[in-house]
Amino acid sequence: MTLLALGVVYGDIGTSPLYAVKETFAPGHGIALSTANVLGGLSAIFWVLAIVVSLKYVVLVMRADNRGEGGTMALIALASAAVRERPAWRRFVVTVGLFGAALFFGEAVLTPAISVVSAVEGLEIGTAAFKPWVLPIAAGVIIGLFLFQRQGTAVVGSLFGPVCLAWFLALGAIGIWNIVQNPVVFDALDPRHALQFVTGHGFASFVVLGAVLLAFTGAEALYADMGHFGRWPIRAAWFGVVLPGLVLTYFGQGALLIANPEAVENPFFLAVPGWALYPMVALATAATVIASQATITGAYSLARQAIQLGFLPRMNIIQTSARQFGQIYIPAVNWILLLLVLAAVFGFGSSTRLASAYGIAVTGTMTITTVLTFFVIRYHWRLPLPLCVFATGFFFVIDIAFFSSALLKTFEGGWFPLALGVALFVVMITWRSGRRILFERLMASSVPLAPFLESLFLEPPQRVPGTAVFLTATPDFTPNALLHNLDHNKVVHEQVVFLTVETLDQPWVPFDERVRVDRLGHGCLRVTVRFGFMNQPDVPKALEIAGGLGLLDYEPMVTSYFLSRETVVPVRGDGGMALWRERLFAALSKNAGNAADYFKLPANRVIELGTKVEI
Repeated sequence: MTLLALGVVYGDIGTSPLYAVKETFAPGHGIALSTANVLGGLSAIFWVLAIVVSLKYVVLVMRADNRGEGGTMALIALASAAVRERPAWRRFVVTVGLFGAALFFGEAVLTPAISVVSAVEGLEIGTAAFKPWVLPIAAGVIIGLFLFQRQGTAVVGSLFGPVCLAWFLALGAIGIWNIVQNPVVFDALDPRHALQFVTGHGFASFVVLGAVLLAFTGAEALYADMGHFGRWPIRAAWFGVVLPGLVLTYFGQGALLIANPEAVENPFFLAVPGWALYPMVALATAATVIASQATITGAYSLARQAIQLGFLPRMNIIQTSARQFGQIYIPAVNWILLLLVLAAVFGFGSSTRLASAYGIAVTGTMTITTVLTFFVIRYHWRLPLPLCVFATGFFFVIDIAFFSSALLKTFEGGWFPLALGVALFVVMITWRSGRRILFERLMASSVPLAPFLESLFLEPPQRVPGTAVFLTATPDFTPNALLHNLDHNKVVHEQVVFLTVETLDQPWVPFDERVRVDRLGHGCLRVTVRFGFMNQPDVPKALEIAGGLGLLDYEPMVTSYFLSRETVVPVRGDGGMALWRERLFAALSKNAGNAADYFKLPANRVIELGTKVEI
């Protein structure tokens, strides 16, 4: 498990050495490449890894799991449940958390772009003839990566761990080779060097924080992937392999810069012995593909959780592995990400310019994680307020310092992930609000179920063999599909099931708690199926479970599924959203994935009946 965690969790932070030192000591910051300043920069990187990654994520945040699951959506669910009795705080938690999730998608766009481009740029060290081909080669690697997604990560997944292990061993070996020639870099372990570096150069010290933060990009993956591997394998991989490899390679690059300041052009590849350059470029490219794969997979998982929790419209989700639940493929997300990644590669044109855009998404997400963690440890763990304020306040100050520094590069490219984050945030809150308004409109015009059934069976229509399952989001009201079916076909099935799917704010729901059945008489049943936001919604499977428990009669070949599909008509009126948001919601609703596919309903047993709803 530790080896698997090494391949999936640490791909992003493991490729940070390709550009972190280069950007930290970039001449544009106005900090001279003296021995003291190099030691200060190395010390800042070391202590950021120790405090932000080791202390904040490994020690504190990874304890805030939602029944074993981590990640932004899991943290939102946990924090909002903790403040359920405080509506104002709950709205704040959900809003802030959603923006953090939106920023993660910005990071998912930039990670493949900066990682692959920085790896391919190593070819320029061998010969300048490769310079015009860096972007086309990087684009080719990225296109190949996204085209591969449909096949799933099961085939290449077994290679992730060994390749990343080889990568970190190579980082450590190259670092040692350079450190031996200039061991003075070990003085950087003294935190006073870091303090001097981030305070002793005036405004330049503040600016350079926006480059130092590149050393811990990908730290959020430790928490996001916790559900796949568990807390202890991730911790073992960090302290046993990743942290030593990163520290050695950063110190090795520092040793090179002390000996040869001109190497700041590309200290990572210039630290590599000449005979190992091209093998290292190949290994770095493989590592960046793995880093990109991990981020793309994370985007899929986050999208699925957002769909389950009602923040995004349904999308076609393809399970690519029968054994690994987390291995999924979402075509819509995949192609949108590909277009945005290619736009970033050709729009920014180099790893240096991409680095300017990268920091805002990373530090914004990390700051929001700290804020949500406060609500968990205060209201869920019920720790004393002073302890909660101190524990999260300490990290919040650090996060805000890095985030503020990253904001200085807003006009140099930082606007890109911010724009992506704001756009996705607007989509999520519009979808959530639109669904709420839609349900209100439906309930206002719907007939209560109990009196309708009572009046219906006073003079019952013809009963036909089989089971009719009516999916409805409002279990106390009569589904429009039933009304249309009676109007057109004049019949009622022998067994009628009114089925409502609920997604709880927990990752998993056990089978024995998944189905609840209430008998309404006359062969009618109200069935509630509960899924967690990590469960795969499968309605026929849930009905099969209910049938096995004797709660209802379930025969797949004589069961028909009736769906109501609402066509949203945006109109300007009171109680709704702004007209442009209503139009956006109508477009999202029109293009939402098919409910039959989403709930795994058999295509040849589904009848869909539509209605128009004005919002």
